[in-house]
Amino acid sequence: MRRAERLFQIIQILRRSRAPVTADAIAAELETSKRSVYRDIAALVGQRAPIRGEAGIGYVLEAGFDMPPLMLTPDEIEAAVLGAQWVAGRGDPVLAKAANDLISKIAAAVPDRLRPYVLEPAIGASPAWKPETDRIDVAQVRAWIHAGRKIRLDYSDGAGTVSARVIWPVTVGYRETIRMIIAWCELREAFRTFRTDRVVGAEFLEERHGKRPAVLRGEWIKFRDAEIAAWKLKENADC
Repeated sequence: MRRAERLFQIIQILRRSRAPVTADAIAAELETSKRSVYRDIAALVGQRAPIRGEAGIGYVLEAGFDMPPLMLTPDEIEAAVLGAQWVAGRGDPVLAKAANDLISKIAAAVPDRLRPYVLEPAIGASPAWKPETDRIDVAQVRAWIHAGRKIRLDYSDGAGTVSARVIWPVTVGYRETIRMIIAWCELREAFRTFRTDRVVGAEFLEERHGKRPAVLRGEWIKFRDAEIAAWKLKENADC
């Protein structure tokens, strides 16, 4: 790896981490020596990159640092294209269009030598298999997630029984043939999953649920992890 590429990758490593990153961890990822990492960090600081930290503790890239756009490696380009292909085949109509637009923008912005990685990728996402029809505007659900607002649902379970729910949407989940809304359910006083093809009616309320989206998502992640841990414990006990 050339030194310029290594400096760029160090910035990328620090940018994606929320905790200090040690020279050992950086050296291991870049397959170089700690001494080279120390020299590279010093060079970046000398170029006014806002890196804080010291040897033995770790390094942090301060917020607000930016880099020229679309300085992408071939692997990063193919990762972006693969993700966009998947979304184009499975996302709601608004996201699907955005995914195709993203591929076009990447192709127009990258240097000529990298354009084949966009237009002639060596990877591909399979098309969605018989996707179910959404019976709720998923694009608006995503907007309500960001806004921290409630949604009133008339929802049909697997047996066809319809119940009225008021939910605090957390995230939209995607499986091969269905989309789901993960949300806090006021009726059940717990997190629940709602299939978008089983929604009978929906009203997007202006009322806010009072929690920042990041906080609500964090609570759901804790709930999900606890559920997974309990399932694994049961599986081990059954063995």
